[in-house]
Amino acid sequence: MKNNIKKIAFIAVAISLCTTFNSCSLDEEDPGGFTFENLSQTTTGFQTLVNNIYFGLERSFYGNTNKINFMAITEAQTDLWTTPRNMDNTNQQYFWFYAGGSPNTTYTLSFLYSLYDGIGSCNKVLQYVHIPPYNTEAERNAKAAEARFMRAVYYYHAAEQFGGATIVTEKNTSIDQSVYVPVKNSPQEIYDQIIIPDLIYAIEWLPKGDYTAITRPTKKSAIGFLARAYLQATRWVDDKTDYYRNALTYAKMLIDDWEVSGGANYMTYMYPNYGDIFSEAENLTNKEALWKHAYFSDATYNGSSNGAHVLNLSHTLFRCQLNEFPARENNADTYVTWEGSVNGSFMPTQHLLSLFDNGDGTLDPRFYKIFQNDWNANKDFVWTKDFANKFDKDTTAVVGQAIAVGEAAIEFIMPQDADYAAKKAAKHTSKHLIVDYADVYNDAAKSIFMKHSYVNTTPDYKADGSVENFFSYFYPSLTKHNTTKFYPQNVSKLRFGNTSAMHILRMSEMYLIAAEADLKVNNGANALAYLNKVRSRAGAQNLSGTVTIRTILDERGRELCGEWVRYYDLARTGMLDNATYLTETNPSLAAYFNVDYVLRPFDTSTFLPSLNNDSIYQNDGYGY
Repeated sequence: MKNNIKKIAFIAVAISLCTTFNSCSLDEEDPGGFTFENLSQTTTGFQTLVNNIYFGLERSFYGNTNKINFMAITEAQTDLWTTPRNMDNTNQQYFWFYAGGSPNTTYTLSFLYSLYDGIGSCNKVLQYVHIPPYNTEAERNAKAAEARFMRAVYYYHAAEQFGGATIVTEKNTSIDQSVYVPVKNSPQEIYDQIIIPDLIYAIEWLPKGDYTAITRPTKKSAIGFLARAYLQATRWVDDKTDYYRNALTYAKMLIDDWEVSGGANYMTYMYPNYGDIFSEAENLTNKEALWKHAYFSDATYNGSSNGAHVLNLSHTLFRCQLNEFPARENNADTYVTWEGSVNGSFMPTQHLLSLFDNGDGTLDPRFYKIFQNDWNANKDFVWTKDFANKFDKDTTAVVGQAIAVGEAAIEFIMPQDADYAAKKAAKHTSKHLIVDYADVYNDAAKSIFMKHSYVNTTPDYKADGSVENFFSYFYPSLTKHNTTKFYPQNVSKLRFGNTSAMHILRMSEMYLIAAEADLKVNNGANALAYLNKVRSRAGAQNLSGTVTIRTILDERGRELCGEWVRYYDLARTGMLDNATYLTETNPSLAAYFNVDYVLRPFDTSTFLPSLNNDSIYQNDGYGY
């Protein structure tokens, strides 16, 4: 795959120009002088077209933050995440429903191009798949299945982000651009005509594969994504019963394969130890991942025309603002370690952390497996009076004390920690910085403390709660995407290509899909059992009582936080129909809620001006 993908750089521009829904004049021929039909005369040549179906994925999807922050459009603006320090003046289009200001209507352009580049590349494979001389029709159909799987993925995100898009299944050479009025298909049409049929076809013809499969989907990828798609489609349809029933059917296909057949049919697997899911040793061959994706880089190929360092930046997103403490800095040596050195852009909300509180003075075991709360120094530091004052230290205890590289620098303490009381008592005199949950998170307001009341007061740092809260730079940092797998593209500029695998779809999600679907199909008769399978594997206490949609949402938050699903979860379950749910869980965000902004805008700089029905095509609440 690696050698073939290198050819993408040569033909990608031609293919993308020829496959967007408003056509082009190249008419099957790219600037290199070959035709797609000629390229398809050999299986090797045709494989180049197959490889190109992932080009849209590379440009704007999983791991990418270069043109659009894909993690933000699938996880942010929810109950689980806020911006660092809960400040609403950054990333407003991603985290804050534009914070009451005028909406940005141009940031989706690259994402739209990537969607239709990807869709067009899939269509191109399906157009020419009859030509290559494969030995069997099964081989040919497997290539078509690969393209149809990816087309379903692209359309899935088009439907969920924009609430509708134009269905394109083949190139249209008869379009008159001057009078072009494309049909904006509804989400239900997209699911019924493209996503569901494509995934059903993919299930039939994709290979069973093995645990080493990366990027290229296998049967379990298609089954899992179809279960997810059927469930998500209930956001858009009036008669939801069959969709819930089918979501349950396909989720159970994988659950039964694991529980009854030991993965014999589809290579399903659930790690008995929750910590193994995100361990680096299991990353590239992760058995629990139903579909995983990784980028590659080497000395002759950077992985992207934009450079390897921008392809997967997931490892940079969830870290707290480490470098606001003078014993930390962003440097090349630390960047490539597990804990890393880049300040992130996602901060857990009070609600997310509360989901891990068992209510008995303990935390769900998953918390300690997926959040990092302490960091060592990567820079020598000696406490000065100014820094001691800033961080509310007893100057007589710490001024002159040195923190050497490798020693404890920052520690965030939770009320449920066994040694919380002792650490809390020492936070003003300890050599390292101890950040108390109670100084950052405001449980009563379900928010972040913006101000701090000092104990060790000075004229500048007062006890009246009027001073900026410098402790809110530091918070538990999600480690699901941490890695040491990097390609050094440009060390002096801290450009490293992340070559670890992203687990886009996991087996545990099938149990959560089954629980939600069972709630609707069987009044939740089996929902609790499905949820407790996930919890018991994690070592968490079993749930009891009546399962509600909130029970399931909470469990999905604990299990899947940071895995590109939460925005879709809230939209599907009606939690973004109005501000009620966010008022309860993330009131800072609820203050800016606008139902029109739940859907993304179609770009007004280039995309909409190319249409002659731009005012109709645009989503409500945005200009055109």
